[in-house]
Amino acid sequence: MDFNFTEEQTMVRDGLTRMVREQYDWDTRRGVVDSEAGWRPEIWAQLAELGILGMPFAEEDGGFGGGAVDAMVVMEEFGKGLVVEPFVPTVVCAGGFLKHAGSAAQKEEHIGGIVDGSRTYAFAYAEPRGRYDYADLTTTAKKDGDGYVLNGHKAVVIGAPWASHLIVTARTSGGQRETDGVSVFVVDKSAKGVVTRDYPTVDGRHASEVYFENVSVPADALIGEEGGALPLIERVTDEAIAAQCAEACGVMKVAHAMTLDYAKQRKQFGVPIASFQVLQHRMVDMYTEYEQSVSMTYLATLKLDAEERERKLAVSAAKVRVGQAAHHIGQEAIQIHGGMGMTDELAIGAYFKRLTIFDSEFGNIDHHMKRHIALA
Repeated sequence: MDFNFTEEQTMVRDGLTRMVREQYDWDTRRGVVDSEAGWRPEIWAQLAELGILGMPFAEEDGGFGGGAVDAMVVMEEFGKGLVVEPFVPTVVCAGGFLKHAGSAAQKEEHIGGIVDGSRTYAFAYAEPRGRYDYADLTTTAKKDGDGYVLNGHKAVVIGAPWASHLIVTARTSGGQRETDGVSVFVVDKSAKGVVTRDYPTVDGRHASEVYFENVSVPADALIGEEGGALPLIERVTDEAIAAQCAEACGVMKVAHAMTLDYAKQRKQFGVPIASFQVLQHRMVDMYTEYEQSVSMTYLATLKLDAEERERKLAVSAAKVRVGQAAHHIGQEAIQIHGGMGMTDELAIGAYFKRLTIFDSEFGNIDHHMKRHIALA
């Protein structure tokens, strides 16, 4: 695939490469994820100052006129450093809902805060029994005068401990798994009745269990059409999948490079293990998996603005291929490193954890294989 980036995208990539190298080395990141905060607001502010948080938004919305390709460039570089700041929940997910279905007043209120870094968002969509069905909701939003009252429980809400606002899916009508009756709301996390239980995730990020206990929200908290939000949710989550595929490509590239470097240094029988033909074949296979993942990620990103079926086919194909590669590269990296790969002394363990968790977000390999077959 011949894919040429613009001069601006190349400059952004180079700038992020330097930032990650200088400010996201392994020891620094380990200290950040082990801290009580779990992230660095100063890095978020720096990203805002550099214009990174505003890149995917149109100029009329206060952004810099970019799109999904710009988000892909950013996420690939973030993957190389295992950056934990909530770019996908805030910019891709919350920003996506606002871009595609937000009213003029909602865009004015929220997008500016995203672009300048003063607001962070988390996407509260998953429920304990919902698996990957976005319509399987027990969280409800019932009409109350001009507004709504939310009740329910959202699980593993990534970035929620740091969020100022939540994007929440809830059922406004219909049965638990019906495709109609699903709505999306933006909720201030400090609203009365919002209860969170925060915890670190295995890959170094932070998440929350979020409970809504008679949370009152105004009518203008509704994003898009009441009861008809499922296609919007699928579009935004497809954009998030493409962004996370790019992140996984960055993770895989570094994991392969670390493994190759280790194999050149580690000696057995008096020679580097990189000289063993069987390990050479395995590392070539890792690189092939990475290159295929890059191509599939680029294709999925370019198809995000295509018609619905074409978009879903490309995104699901990418999620399957990148998920399979993530498993392969992560496991091979650990095996070639041996016992050292399982310790906290080496960064490769953290890269393996991120690649492992990638598969479970927004639908795993099996889920997207079924979706692709159903659409084909």
